[in-house]
Amino acid sequence: MIVRITAALLAVLLCWQMAVWLLQPPRFILPAPGSVLSALIEQRNYLFANAAITVLEILLGLFFGVIAGILTALLVAALPGFGQIVWPVLLVLQALPVFAIAPLLVLWFGFGLASKVVMASLIIFFPVASAFADALRRTSQELLDAAALTQATPLATLLLVRVPSALPGLGSGLRVAAVFAPIGAVIGEWVGASRGLGFVMLQANARMQTNTLFAALIILAALTIILRFLVDAFAARLTPWVQAS
Repeated sequence: MIVRITAALLAVLLCWQMAVWLLQPPRFILPAPGSVLSALIEQRNYLFANAAITVLEILLGLFFGVIAGILTALLVAALPGFGQIVWPVLLVLQALPVFAIAPLLVLWFGFGLASKVVMASLIIFFPVASAFADALRRTSQELLDAAALTQATPLATLLLVRVPSALPGLGSGLRVAAVFAPIGAVIGEWVGASRGLGFVMLQANARMQTNTLFAALIILAALTIILRFLVDAFAARLTPWVQAS
């Protein structure tokens, strides 16, 4: 995996540099890789200080979004009537574009950390809840029959049979969440913020400092890749039998 990612990055850098050499675009349109590297080095304190804010928003959004998604999926599995009422509402809310509700979140929660955390939580809530609820619903009938033979209560069946069986589905939802959480945080910063990588991008774009904009994008991409690797490792530890098979 690391070798493939490294090869892909080298290919992108090569194509990028070739485009600069051949097309010779203005620097504010497409800066050279060397110019972006210089911005990363010269503005490292500014960039990484703002990146730390975005990381905090991502992690908090991931935490609250995953917890809310898991609890919702468990309630839907345990209480079918709850699912029939709540699930259509969630589908309608999921159909709303994220950009459409971002200004409302800033209006309700302010320009600080809270609105970005809520945005990141909302954007990952449905993928986690949907993946986990679907996995709970698809529990093997053989396992359910075995639980019935032992006269297990519905709660015991849910916690001891259905949840372990659905963990691979939860892992899939977490992998999606790892990619979506940075998107939610940055969208919130675009709408209204005074710190964070999204704020850096807006400021750099307004000043035509495209090399700084690219530097912020590279940091954000690196954070997303690292987060995805960490979630992959966690999901593998969560379901070791899947890896073994």
